Amino acid sequence: MTYRRAEMSQTQIEDFLQEPRFAIVGTNRRDGAPQLTPIWFLYERGRIYMSMGVNSVKYRNLQRDPRIGLCISAAHPDARAVMIYGKTEVIGQDVAGYDDIDWRLTRKYFDSDDEAKAFLESLPADDEGALIAVTPDRILAEDYN
Repeated sequence: MTYRRAEMSQTQIEDFLQEPRFAIVGTNRRDGAPQLTPIWFLYERGRIYMSMGVNSVKYRNLQRDPRIGLCISAAHPDARAVMIYGKTEVIGQDVAGYDDIDWRLTRKYFDSDDEAKAFLESLPADDEGALIAVTPDRILAEDYN
């Protein structure tokens, strides 16, 4: 079997990022070591949105150092991947549009509105969250298919 490596076009990248895939997020710990976490994400209008608890390690890391890396893999046997590097911006629950973005992000990972609503209702009421928006500085996309 022969594999070829090709870069993906902008349209191919955008189509790839619309699928409900996991992203592995890399943030920088205080000691410089990477903190890796699988997350759900939403890609819209050139930005990546992620939801996370404000008490999470990754959130604290981003408060200190807003640089981030994401790797979104298609998973075997599909040999495509998109890597995104950029800086983050926090979107608090009090910001207009927060609920709409959070809903679209959650809904992406469920087959129906009812399933997505049930998931959101299952979250602890006192679990304060925030949306993180990533503006990419660099995107690498590879297709080994």
